[in-house]
Amino acid sequence: MGHAIVWFRNDLRLDDNPALRAALDAGLAPVCVYIHAPDEEGDWAPGAASNAWRHRSLAALDTELRRRGSRLRLFHGPTLATLQSLVQTCDAEAVFWNRRYDPLIETRDAAIKRSLRESGVQADSHNGALLFEPWSLQTGQGGPYKVFTPFWRKALSEWQLPEAWTAPRMLPKVDSGPSGVALDDLHLAATLPWDTGFWQLWQPGEAGAHEALEVFIDGAMRGYRASRDRPDQAGTSRLSPHLHFGEIAPWRVVAALDTERTAATAPDIDAYVRELGWREFSHHLLHHFPKTTEQDFNPRFKRFQWARADSAQIEAWRRGRTGVPIVDAGMRELWNVGWMHNRVRMIVGSWLCKHMRIHWREGARWFWDTLVDADLANNTLGWQWIGGTGADASPYFRVFNPVTQAEKFDPRGDYIASWVPELADLPMPLRASPWTDPKLLEAVAPGYPAQPIVDLAAGREAALAAYQASR
Repeated sequence: MGHAIVWFRNDLRLDDNPALRAALDAGLAPVCVYIHAPDEEGDWAPGAASNAWRHRSLAALDTELRRRGSRLRLFHGPTLATLQSLVQTCDAEAVFWNRRYDPLIETRDAAIKRSLRESGVQADSHNGALLFEPWSLQTGQGGPYKVFTPFWRKALSEWQLPEAWTAPRMLPKVDSGPSGVALDDLHLAATLPWDTGFWQLWQPGEAGAHEALEVFIDGAMRGYRASRDRPDQAGTSRLSPHLHFGEIAPWRVVAALDTERTAATAPDIDAYVRELGWREFSHHLLHHFPKTTEQDFNPRFKRFQWARADSAQIEAWRRGRTGVPIVDAGMRELWNVGWMHNRVRMIVGSWLCKHMRIHWREGARWFWDTLVDADLANNTLGWQWIGGTGADASPYFRVFNPVTQAEKFDPRGDYIASWVPELADLPMPLRASPWTDPKLLEAVAPGYPAQPIVDLAAGREAALAAYQASR
């Protein structure tokens, strides 16, 4: 039996893995490899939280491969030279991988494919991450979509899920070729235990992804449409990091949800699948507009007067010390578990971009380093959306009031009390706006900021004035 290199990246699963399937369908024994080359990802090399997750996900993948008689071989880059060496030492006929869509990675992978093919090696890439590849949906004029609703309407008109595929219980054993390095030699895991709280909530790996999907189906899926905006409830799927690292295919998620479809559950399932649609839209935009990771999509904002970054204020935002409880709760949740509820992401983003008037790039960089689901396309779309600068974005003049947001989506203050426990003894609505009773705040939580770092009314007025001036 001949050999094929199966190059794993952000597709850390066996089921529904098109690259692995391609090798087996070709009658080739897969040599499963992962190549660590963060320097090839430019300014957006994975952050610390992503690396911590990847360390555990790689370990889980290796365990699953070994159960099937195979193993995962780990290497340091450079990627092309490593693949070329593996082709020679493993006597491989082909290299298979699943595509990634980050702009710099797309360019690198195209060069790798050309080089391998020029040397006579079969080199094929596959879609292992998306329901629709970024270039597959076009407007009637043949261009990219810039607004979500028509994009999603087009997607639904061409809806066709790939078939599910279950990996064999046993894989061919390959002894030839180098063994690679130990997982610890990749230096992905945290050297200090700052991520301890992560693993009380998350189980990286394919098994963890399937378990998270089952938990969602058995629980939060019913009522999702109403509860997904409530950070005080377990109302979301929490599948985002599993999808980002490719531990489960999006089409398997949709198929599993569809098995539960009834007249009662259909609205909730459709609402969730629509959220997957935003994930698809983000990759569509990043592919067609690759400069949006750094530049405002809306050129009007070239004239916008962002505030000069104040390091003390930015640090207060990062550490959950702004004096605005719903903002602080979200930032502390992020720091402790590597994730933040989506509604709260919008609130903390609005506070940074509108009340503080700090450019969204500052927030995007912090999220990139601290989120376990840090995805370049989603992160870029999310921050440009809340910053008002992106495609189909929330208008900049829509300024979230964090107090009313807290009162609406955390009505009992349970979410705030969970992550800002020094305020737990305050009644609602004081948990949302403790500065309105300074004496009680001082008595209950003397260490908490007595006032928000930016006055809510003044910050809103300054943001609107800056927006009006930019027009």
